Amino acid sequence: MTNQDEIKKFLFDHLQSIFDNDLDHYHATTNEDLTLYEWFVTPHRLDGLPFHDFMMSENARRNTVFGADVDYENLAEVNSRFDLSNLLIQEYDNTAICSYTLLVSSGTGSGVKVVAHNESRVIIKIDHHWKVVHVHKSPAYQAPHQEI
Repeated sequence: MTNQDEIKKFLFDHLQSIFDNDLDHYHATTNEDLTLYEWFVTPHRLDGLPFHDFMMSENARRNTVFGADVDYENLAEVNSRFDLSNLLIQEYDNTAICSYTLLVSSGTGSGVKVVAHNESRVIIKIDHHWKVVHVHKSPAYQAPHQEI
């Protein structure tokens, strides 16, 4: 397995832990001094794991998915998935920067709804294990569609 393949597998496993509300795996793949910017939460930097611990615990309790913009109150069950569009992995010694557009697709009563935002995750290798140390998210606005 190449380093690029190893990093990509790590990234997908890390993101899956968020979508599965799996706090143990999330903690195993995230450094304690995590910093992040999430434009849809607050315009300020968030530090550490407690914010996501609470969010993921509440999502697990409600059986909801982080990042999906769906009215869960009116759905008996929601199926969601994520895809990474335009994934670029830049490697520098024990550091990798992964940038992509995160697409979250969710099945709703009226069909499939997709939300998107741009993300960068900085990952470092500590004691032979990759860990996410910084996340930056920004909006990915959809241009209006005009019929021709």
